[in-house]
Formats: sequence, structure tokens, C-alpha cells
Amino acid sequence: MSVLGQPLGVQLMAEIWECDPNKLNNIKVVQEIMVGAARKANAEIREVVFHRFEPQGVSGVVVISESHLTIHTWPELAYAAVDIFTCGEHVDPWEALESITQDFNAEEVNVMEITRGMKNLKRLRRNKQQE
Repeated sequence: MSVLGQPLGVQLMAEIWECDPNKLNNIKVVQEIMVGAARKANAEIREVVFHRFEPQGVSGVVVISESHLTIHTWPELAYAAVDIFTCGEHVDPWEALESITQDFNAEEVNVMEITRGMKNLKRLRRNKQQE
């Protein structure tokens, strides 16, 4: 457990497939979807930064008081990589993810949930005592 005896946050790493490629390539739409998801999750938005690549793709971050939402899109594959990290109890990362997948018309979603700030996850990092 963490020093506080509870997780510091939850991180969702999502692979969303068979999305609407036109939405994935439109910076304005991607930004609106991500900001909307943060609001639906009850997050406090601090900063929003998005960039469109040539010939295609969008990357962006919505910085929230409770951590962040990020996205990287590959319209040519109808795919996006989404990361949602939240701290505290009043923000629901699953609500944000549901909003994102619905708004992109995703047909397939694979998600890994990571509990952050838990000391019992030593197996995921190098243990200095083993060196």
C-alpha cells in the first residue's frame, strides 16, 4: 500500500480501435471530445494543448487538477491510444473513457487499469536490494 494506505491514483491505458477516422484526424473534434470527457468525469481543467501532424494524426493533453488525459491518433488505422490518470475520489476515469469511446464511435476497446502509488508493486520496478 502507499504511504497513505490507499492508492494515489488510477491510470487507464486504453487502445481504441475501429474509430471514425475523420474524427481522429480533426484537431478541433479530438480536442472537444477530450475536454468533454474531462468535464463528464468531473475533473477541473487546467490547460489544453493539441497538435495536428501532417499528413495525419493528432496528439494532445488535457491537464487537470487531478492529473491528465492524453491521446495520440492514427486515423489511417482507425486507432487511438488514450491515457487517463486521475487522483482523488471525485473524478471518475471510467466515465471519461466511456465518453471518449462513444464519441469516437469505437468498435473495440482494450483497457489496462493501473493503481498508482502502491508500494506493493515492487515487481514492476528494479529492486535496489537485488543489485
